Amino acid sequence: MDEAHREQSPWKRNLYVLWGCTFIAGIAFSEIMPFMSLYVSELGHFTNAQVSFYSGVVYAATFLVTAIVSPMWGALADRKGRKVMLIRASFGMAVAMFLMGLVTNVWELIALRALQGLFSGFISNAQALIASQTPRNHSGKALGTLVTGSTSGMLMGPIIGGALAEIFSIRNTFFITSALLAVAGILSATLVKEYFVPVTKEKQAKQHGIGGLLGQFQNPRLIIVLLLSTMFVQLGNTSIAPIISLYVKQLMHNSGPIAFVAGIIAALPGISNILAAPRLGAYGDVNGSSKILMGGYLFAMIMYLPQGFVTSIWILGVLRFLIGISDGALFPTIQTLLTKNSPATATSAIFSWNQSFQALGNMLGSLLGGTLAGLFGYNTVFISTACLLMINFLMLWFTEPSLRFKLKRA
Repeated sequence: MDEAHREQSPWKRNLYVLWGCTFIAGIAFSEIMPFMSLYVSELGHFTNAQVSFYSGVVYAATFLVTAIVSPMWGALADRKGRKVMLIRASFGMAVAMFLMGLVTNVWELIALRALQGLFSGFISNAQALIASQTPRNHSGKALGTLVTGSTSGMLMGPIIGGALAEIFSIRNTFFITSALLAVAGILSATLVKEYFVPVTKEKQAKQHGIGGLLGQFQNPRLIIVLLLSTMFVQLGNTSIAPIISLYVKQLMHNSGPIAFVAGIIAALPGISNILAAPRLGAYGDVNGSSKILMGGYLFAMIMYLPQGFVTSIWILGVLRFLIGISDGALFPTIQTLLTKNSPATATSAIFSWNQSFQALGNMLGSLLGGTLAGLFGYNTVFISTACLLMINFLMLWFTEPSLRFKLKRA
């Protein structure tokens, strides 16, 4: 879609509708996260190290499959449209979530998490739809605003999920999550309006694979480092997910409403993310997205490191709240830079590859977090995350000068 058609498209309407849908999806995705490792511990007689390891595998299963199938879904989105992908993802994951509430052992849970990965892509396709139809001079603010939809849901999800788990049991929470995903699918099917021009098979053949895709870009090196950055950021963040409730349990000395408190701790980054992401996106549109990106890395490193040394649940909560600011800087800004540096014909393809790299980060982070926690303790996971982000920052600094030069608008 050219810039004139972008201006005439109902991008604001779609943004409002998809904000609501990603809000619902965010609740659905996040409300099971705080107690997933607790659910694993209920499915067998495991040691602490085994629970950490199996929790990592449970998290990783979804993302391994997502990384493999995302380019396929991206190619299908180019032919059939992003709206169809939203419907496919929401109802497919609703079925997977429903079945997770019926499992009797950890291997069934792993298999269903893999099935969830097969139908993944709701939020990424919402982002691709908005990116493809929003005027470029509004893309940073639009994507930053859209991110607050899923983040707001993810903010509320752990609190709601923790409360539901305490009141109705963990299993029943999976059934509720399934219903929420079905609602997101119905809203996407009935309210989203997409003006879509299919990519021909001839064009798609030229775009096949990451090599053919990169040939469409003026600066393929920038695209590569941004995709790798997606993987690194997600790897660091996701390494925390399998152990956060166990870390909370340790800090609370194994007593009290652990699932509920873990839900609050998991939700805190969303509050600052909601406040920060649209403002940072708008600032980047005017002053350069590279400033937001590099500053976000520095702030994240400073916030992650002390989380490995806390002895109070309150201090952990403050630091988790502050880490949401860096999340509001990194994820939307990487997507904005990909959008601003991509031809319109490659929007779905680049977002699908971005999802693959994000899924790889999710998979590796889940395995890394579970393994490090089992071998060396929970605090090691936070320290390693800070180190990974430092490596990513240095990679960007030394390989892509356009991001280093602060006075140059990205």
